[in-house]
Amino acid sequence: MTDVARLAGVSHQTVSRVLNGSPRVRPTTRDKVLRAIKELDYRPNAMARGLVSRRSHVVGVITFDTILFGPASTLLGIERAARTAGYGVSIATLERLNRANILEAVDTLTGRGVDGIIIIAPQLAVTAALRDLPAGMRAVAVEASHNAGAPSVAVDQVAGARLAVEHLLSLGHKTVWHISGPGDWLEARDRVSGWRQCLEEVGAAVPPAIGGDWSARSGYAAGGILAGQAGATAVFAANDQMALGLMRALHERGVRVPEDVSIVGFDDIPEAEFLSPPLTTVRQDFDEVGRRGIATLLRLLEDDEPSTDPPIAPTLEVRHSTAAPPR
Repeated sequence: MTDVARLAGVSHQTVSRVLNGSPRVRPTTRDKVLRAIKELDYRPNAMARGLVSRRSHVVGVITFDTILFGPASTLLGIERAARTAGYGVSIATLERLNRANILEAVDTLTGRGVDGIIIIAPQLAVTAALRDLPAGMRAVAVEASHNAGAPSVAVDQVAGARLAVEHLLSLGHKTVWHISGPGDWLEARDRVSGWRQCLEEVGAAVPPAIGGDWSARSGYAAGGILAGQAGATAVFAANDQMALGLMRALHERGVRVPEDVSIVGFDDIPEAEFLSPPLTTVRQDFDEVGRRGIATLLRLLEDDEPSTDPPIAPTLEVRHSTAAPPR
């Protein structure tokens, strides 16, 4: 470490901060240290670092058994950010996110000697568990509400929904129908809220939301309902999978997208731009969620003071599934 410091022209403490992922290092300084580490082929001894710092340099992540794009991408973003910060990851995967299972997972990860824990917490049931974490436990919630009882990192879901609805209204549609996610998901509730707010602000009619469960199958079922609704020329689906099912259902009934019905999804899955037509959707930056989650946890470990950053702004990816309404 002394050799790295000498080559980079910085102090021994600065090298230590870079290795520990501290946010208190200027990017230019961090780059100099990382170049010196690469040039010298320096590899920190994890056991020695643990003995000196009394840290394992491993973070625990509590997630749940799912193939849903959002939570799976969030986990990947956390793993990437942890690796960049020099931390390993120990993952506890739960079949169900509830208070008892989460607290049990916290005990398990604590027994593995993790320095802190990140909880992927998109469901209402997680809030109670976050408020009952053991005293002194350093924990960060991602995809959670800002009153979760722990420092949190999240994408602004309300703003994302507004981007979708505002885009459709700007094309001339009189109102926008919505296929919502499950009611016990915080993100689904926020997207409903943003959709409704946007319509009410311009005095547009607010159709009843059609409930879905994030699956393409539920989007397909919603398509059967929407195909029979006179004047339903624009639909905001709460995720891309449901938008995909909706597109299939409309196609089977001879309803054209976007000539007859415009569709906006949410998430920007990798396949979205290859659908027919390519899907207009709201993009979430899951890598940024991971970076902020790890940075928030490291600040907590260093300062022992909780802090929450502003929500991450989503973006709208405009493709060919939206157009002006038919005359």
